[in-house]
Formats: sequence, C-alpha cells, structure tokens
Amino acid sequence: MEAIAILGAGSWGTALAIHLARVGHEVRLWARDPELVELVSSARTNPRYLSDCRLPDRVIPHAKHQAALHGASVVVFAVPSHGLRAVARAVEPAIPADAIVVSATKGLETDSQLRMSSVLDQEGQARRPVVVLSGPSFAAEVARGLPTAVLAASRDAHAAAYVQERFRGPTFRLYVSDDVAGVEIGGAMKNVIAIAAGVVEGLGLGHNALAALITRGLAEVTRLACSAGGRRETTAGLSGLGDLVLTCTGSLSRNRHVGVELGRGRSLQDILASMKMVAEGVKTTGVALALGQKYGIELPIATQMAAVLEGRSDARAAVEALMVRPQRAET
Repeated sequence: MEAIAILGAGSWGTALAIHLARVGHEVRLWARDPELVELVSSARTNPRYLSDCRLPDRVIPHAKHQAALHGASVVVFAVPSHGLRAVARAVEPAIPADAIVVSATKGLETDSQLRMSSVLDQEGQARRPVVVLSGPSFAAEVARGLPTAVLAASRDAHAAAYVQERFRGPTFRLYVSDDVAGVEIGGAMKNVIAIAAGVVEGLGLGHNALAALITRGLAEVTRLACSAGGRRETTAGLSGLGDLVLTCTGSLSRNRHVGVELGRGRSLQDILASMKMVAEGVKTTGVALALGQKYGIELPIATQMAAVLEGRSDARAAVEALMVRPQRAET
C-alpha cells in the first residue's frame, strides 16, 4: 500500500480516488473548498460531482494540501486546465522530492498554448518525472468498476511503468507510451470534436453525418498532434481514436452535451451556467486554432466550432460551411 495524493475532488479526481483505494492504496483527496471536504468526509460520497458512488475507507479527504501531500509517492493533478498552473504553483513546496507527478487533466493552457505536462514541468522546474494519464474513461464508469483502458505516457520510462503497475486493477488496464505530445493533443482535441458531434446530434443530422464528423475530426486531431511532435499511430490508439469515439458518442460527455444544446438553439452562456462541471473543449477550441495557425495547418471543424462558441455563427450554418468546403483527396 502506498500513499497517493489526488489534487482536485471533481468527478475525475474522485473516481480515481475510489479506484486507487479499491486496489489497496491510501488515497488523500484534496479539495480547494473546505465545505466540500466536510460533505465528502461525512457522507462518504461526493454529493456535488459523483453522488451515487461510495468512497472506500482508504480515501481520506483533506482541505490542506500539505497534509494530503506529506509522504505521497504519487501526486495526481485532476483539476481543470485553466486552474492547473495556480494549483501547481501553490502546492509545489509541499510535494515530496522523490514523488512522481501524474497529469490527469485534458486541455491546453489558454495564454501559453502549453500542454498540461509542460505546465507542470515549468512549475516544478522539471525536478520530478511527469506521467500523463489519458484515454477513454468516463469518471462514473471508473468509479463503478466498469472495464476501462487508458495510457500512461511519459518521457521517463521508469515513471510510466511505475504508474502502470500502481494504478492497475481488475477493471483498469494501462498501456505505456513515450509519445507525450501525441497523447496530450489527442486528449485535448477530442473535446473540441465532441462539441461538434453534439451539434450534429442536436440538429438531428443522423448517423451518416456523425460518422463523417468523427472520422474527419480524427484527421484534425492527427494533423495537430503530428505538428506538435506526436506520432500518427498514437492518435489511432486509446488516447486518440478511443477517447474521440467515447466523447463524441457517450451520453456522459460534457462536451458533447454542450454541442447538443447549441444545436437545439440554447446560448453558450445558458448551457455553461446550468453545468456543475467544466467542458474543457470550450476553452480548448481557441487554443487549438492558435496552435494550428502557429504550425500552418487547417483545422476546419475547430474553426467552425469557434465561430459558434463565439457567437459569430449558428450551429446549422457551421455544419453547412463544412459541407461546402472545396472537395479534395482524403489523405
């Protein structure tokens, strides 16, 4: 049994805490909000984000990050992308020197356009290995113990193998990769494509349109990932195609939900106000376009979703714009 600290008590952080406790570790679950810590401690569930899943006794909620991090061999960041840098900076002095850092956040930093592992490297002065955890994984299903397969990606092979071994369980399988850029771009971009998939659903455009959207969406994910230094085969795996299919088709997808509601005519402001959790694709879309411009590549689906999210176009007009683009060879 090892001590593992999880920073962030949203649905994903809570689900990972439940899983890791289930396989035998002591888990310290830190939340920024002391009221939430009290609720989780007394109810032994997370009433805000994962109310129907009971926390094992080995999950210990903490309001102070110093207590959560003390003696931890693995530190998992499971906070939204826009808050990652601030949390990493605040907790850095308390992270044990020999700990392995895990990024369980999918997204891109808005101002710097950096991937999450790069943000953690910057704030930790690259003193510790960073492992990216990514793949098709709805939090509620992981918490319920349903079969899930993900990637542990790192430039440090030992750290990736360490996380692979410690996080494994009868219903949680991990593969390792050294393609950190490919894995993180896949995990971030799939949320953008999922908004578009939701738009297709909300407009009632049918299965043909959805299949085409996912396939061409994968082409955009691959184009950006390879431009950022990733490998094409990575985007054909769990962190690319696997995560894309899940997020574009699963009813638990927050980003797909945003797209569905946009397709039905609701405003983005109203949609986000009604959601408890963050839809990462909303912020990632603009960053992806900035990266596309930097690398000199086209991202037509992301371009149209940005127009919809910014109020410059409506959902139906965005789909029509994609359909009338000049035709060309597939590859």
